[in-house]
Order: sequence, then C-alpha cells, then structure tokens
Amino acid sequence: MLDHLPVYREKIESLKGPIFVFGASGFIGANLFNDIFKIRKDCYALTHDATKAWRLKLLNVPFENIIHCDILSNNSVQEIFEKYKPQTIFNLAAYGAYSKQSNVNLTYETNVIGTVNILQNCTPEMVYIHAGSSSEYGFNCTAPKETDRVEPNSHYAVSKVSAAYLLEYYAKVANLKTLNLRLYSIYGYWEEPDRLIPKLIENARKKQLPSLVSPDISRDFVFIEDCVEAFIDAALNISTETAGRSYNIATGKKTTMGDLVETTRSTFAISLQPKWGSMSNRKWDLAEWFGDPNSFEQDFGWKARTSLETGLSKYSQWQEEIQYEYKVIPAFENPKLNPVITAIIACYKDAQAIPFMYERLVKTFNDLKVRYEIIFVNDSSPDNQEEVINKICDKDPNVVGISHSRNFGSQSAFLSGMEISTGDCVVLMDGDLQDPPEIIPAFYEKWMEGNDVVYGVRVQREMKPHIHFFYKTFYKVFQGLSYIPIPRDAGDFSMIDRKVVKELVDLPETEQFLRGLRAWVGFKQTGVPYVRPERMFGISTNNWTKNIWWAKKAIFSFSFAPLELMSYAGFALTGLSILGIIWQILAKFFFFRDTPHGVTTIIVLIVFFGGLTILGISFLGEYITKIFEETKKRPKYIRTRIRRGAKSYKTADEIRALVKQLRK
Repeated sequence: MLDHLPVYREKIESLKGPIFVFGASGFIGANLFNDIFKIRKDCYALTHDATKAWRLKLLNVPFENIIHCDILSNNSVQEIFEKYKPQTIFNLAAYGAYSKQSNVNLTYETNVIGTVNILQNCTPEMVYIHAGSSSEYGFNCTAPKETDRVEPNSHYAVSKVSAAYLLEYYAKVANLKTLNLRLYSIYGYWEEPDRLIPKLIENARKKQLPSLVSPDISRDFVFIEDCVEAFIDAALNISTETAGRSYNIATGKKTTMGDLVETTRSTFAISLQPKWGSMSNRKWDLAEWFGDPNSFEQDFGWKARTSLETGLSKYSQWQEEIQYEYKVIPAFENPKLNPVITAIIACYKDAQAIPFMYERLVKTFNDLKVRYEIIFVNDSSPDNQEEVINKICDKDPNVVGISHSRNFGSQSAFLSGMEISTGDCVVLMDGDLQDPPEIIPAFYEKWMEGNDVVYGVRVQREMKPHIHFFYKTFYKVFQGLSYIPIPRDAGDFSMIDRKVVKELVDLPETEQFLRGLRAWVGFKQTGVPYVRPERMFGISTNNWTKNIWWAKKAIFSFSFAPLELMSYAGFALTGLSILGIIWQILAKFFFFRDTPHGVTTIIVLIVFFGGLTILGISFLGEYITKIFEETKKRPKYIRTRIRRGAKSYKTADEIRALVKQLRK
C-alpha cells in the first residue's frame, strides 16, 4: 500500500507541469504531492519550514523537490514562479483550522494575503485549485448547495470565505482559471495522530475505543484518495464557465458519531461498548453537518467511490504497514525524532582515510536509524581525493562532494559545507579520522535533549606527552584571555543545530575561527568527552609553525588581552620612569653626590623600551592586519564544483543557483 500507484495514474500524467503543491507539509497536501510525485518528478512540495515538515521527512522527499516559500512575502512567491514557471498550482496552505492554531492575525494573513500573493503571480495559462472548507457555510451546514448563503461562524471560516471571493474576483477580472473546493471531513493516510479518525483506528487495531463526544454529532467523511482525485479532476477539467466557482467535496451522506463507531466496531470486531460523552463536545461540533456534492459531480464527473468501511480498513492497513506507533506518532509529537544529520568533512591529503570515514559514518547513522547527508569538502588536496569522493558519490545519492579552487583551510571548508547542508543539524569533522564517527551517538543524545550545540571535549590525545602538554596549556591560556567563555579542549568536532548553522553562515567575517564563533553565537551548549586518536594515515599537516599561527588566530580573534597588556605595561613603565627620574635627582643632589654617569644603564633602558615598543607595535599590527583582511571583503572560499550523487554542478552559474536554493 505504501508504494502502490494511485488508480488515477493516467489523470496525473495528463496534468500540465511543472506542478506546485503549496502546503505540501500538511495532511492533504502531503497526500496530493506524494501521489503525483510517484508518477512524475516535475512536482514540487512548497513549505515555509522544511525542518518541521515531518510528513515530507517520512516520505523521504528529495531536497530538489522541496521548495522553501513564504506565501506572506510576494517577493518570495514571485521568485519561485519566475524560476520554475508552474502550470498547475494546488494551494492547500492554511492556518486556523485547528483549535491549537489560535493566532487570529496569522489566520487572515495566511488564508487571505497568502492567497492574494499566489494569485498575483498566476497567468491565464495556469490552473489554480484552492483548498476551501465546508466551515465556510458555518451555521448553514445542512447539505447546503454552493449557491446557498454562507454564514461563517469563526475567524477561520470568514478567512476561507474571503479567499473564495478572491478566486471569483481573479477569475472574472484577470481571467484566471481558479477553483475553490470546499472540503468536508477528509480522513486517511498522514492525518494528524491527535484527530478523531486516527485515534479511532489506532484504538480499533487494539480492540479498544477512544474518548468520544455525543453520538448525535455528525460529519460527512471523505476518504483521502477520493479527495486527491477531486483536486486532479478539478485541475484537468476546469473551464472558463466553471472558473471562479466553489464546489462541495463531500459524499452527501450524513454520518453521526454513533454511526461511525458502530461501523468501526463491526469492521474490526470490537465488543467493547462506547462511552459517550467521555470527551466534551467542541464548539464546532454540529448535529447536521454534511454536504451536497451534486454540482461537482455534474460539472467534473467526480464522485466519492470509497465507502466508510473500506476507507477505515485501508487506513488501518496503512497504519500497520508504516509502523504507525513507532514512526508517525513520534515524528508528529517531535519533528526532531526523524531528523536528517549532515556530516561535513574537511579533507586535505585524506584520500586513504575517506572510504573508511564514509563506511564508519554510514554504519553510525544506520545504527541511529536516522537519515543522513555526508558532505566531503576537497580543499584542493594534491592527492587523488576528488577521484575517491566521486566514486562514493556514484554509489550513494546522499553524498555530496565540494571542490575548492585552492586550499582555503579547514574553517572555510566547514563553512562551505554548512552553507549548502540540508540536515536538521550538522556534524563537523576532520577527514583524518581523528574525530571518531562513533562519538556521534553521544552528540545526538545531547542534541535530542534540547542542546543546540554539542562539542567534543578532548580529555586525552594519543600523542607525545610534551605536545599534549602544550595543547592543554594553550587552551587554558586561551580560555583565560578570551572575552567570551570558550570551552577548554574543545575543537571543531561538534554537532550544531540548523538555526545555529544559519547564524554562523550569515556572519560577515572573512577570518573565521569556528570554535570561537560557535561559543560567541550563544544558544544552549554542552560538551561530550572523548579521546582523540592519532591520525590513521599519513602524517599530520599541522606543525609547530602552523600551531603557532592557529594560536595567534584564536587569541587575536577573541581577545583584547594583548592590547590591554601593553596598556598596563605602558602605565607601569611610565610610573617607574617617573620614579627613576625622581630618584636620580634625589641621589645626585642629596644622597649620593658621586653617582656615576653610566652608559650601561642607558643602553639597557633603550633596549628594554625599544623591545617593548616593537612588541606593542607587533600586537597592534596583528589587529590592523585583521581589519585590513575584513575590509577587502573577499569570499571565504571559491568552489569549482559541487557533486550531489551522480549530478555535477560545474559552472559558476549552476553553483550559485544551487547554493541560493539550498540556503533558503
């Protein structure tokens, strides 16, 4: 059932493409997108926050087919219309239908202003199908015809009625092919687990019944497959005569809660008696709520074909196949429970280590039961690194390869990967396997507890004792000098949440010291201790000169202590000089009249103050150098190629377009 092709396959093939599904992260939108995407790949899921789109995550939708769009911004909508040029638009984006969606202003902004922004970018050649609501009828809810008076009884209903009139206006004035489908009680796959039918079926599979409202409350239940087909029929058969109209998507059958429960008990052989009134009636619960679908059947040939018994059985089978309690419910309750983790590996002279890194990472992610993305950044290595990365990309579409035009350094390599990462969090790692992938589960556990940054703390390094001593001493000194609290013995190896990644990527600095910036941006952070092993292959690219350069970069980026030290030294030596002058005068005229006029003292003082002056100028020069580098505003890195699976982006325009798309 999960992979079966819809019975309306031929209809899907006939849709004009490309196809946009706004609100594709919602219940009906996810089903509509999923059925179309099974048949054709020119369908795009549009959502304003992919990190919370738990349905799209569980459906494992490729990143290329997920588009970020804020429909409240006309610029955002205009940009994607100009880029993709859609021909069929399904708008299922809505807010306010559920009691937990209580922001009145957002209800009108999403349902009215958002609709306006989309319609403003449509042309007469396009088809626009809108998800309306049976709540538009409000108090006039007993089998109303589309021509009957609407009597909205909530802000949500008023906003949906407003949208319906907007569609009629744009159809008449701008000649747009628009249609409003007033949906009744749609149920089925991917519905929110806290809703009536999902709760009912979840309990029915265990031969139980959930809490229930009064038995006389009624609905008009439409199975999700029939609903999706209605949208497709509307898009295929809309004409100038029907454009701008609203149609009821219903079965025309009144089903009370008593009828629903008895059908469920019969279908699933439940002997338990229902406890009516164990749940309070909600303000929108009505005794006579059902629709009249005759107009849509006459104009578009659609009719709900799935009986309530069949729909409940299909939905129950789907829950079992998808492992509902273990996958859907946890993902709904906490979208982070089904995350994508991006590992970013900065590689330089690591050709031998990369295959081992890949295998260990994949094993780690599979053990964690999470989806992954692995980005290898080839920082212009002189060995055959790029060839090794290409082979891995060929066999795994979740692997990304980035090539730089020259060696920009590990910090730039990390940022290059962070900019195009698509995961809910990223893990920064060196390519020499000194950052063990097996520590990632400990990072993940801390991240799941709500920490935004989880960094590795090197409690021990597998290296010579004197080198280990110098590293420990540096971190201790650096921690004392820095003007922000920087964790001791914490390197780049860390897991960073998506929102922190965005802040780091957006920082304008050219000279970046990530472990310092990671502390500077704040958020909730914690450490995980680990033993840092020796490099598995080859020799380290770090030496004493490079280590001193790293130390200078850290101190001068996150400490004003050198300047403060020179200020204090200046004050102290000035004071000593004044005291020396006074002493010289007193000694000459009062205490030691035979005080010699020595040359040695003068030479020592000149050398001392000269050395101090040069040291102060050198400190000042370091800061001026940083200012000079920042004023140039040169890019932090230059990419020559990005490889995603088997697809390669080589030209500057291709790379820029991809980066722009992924940064949203």
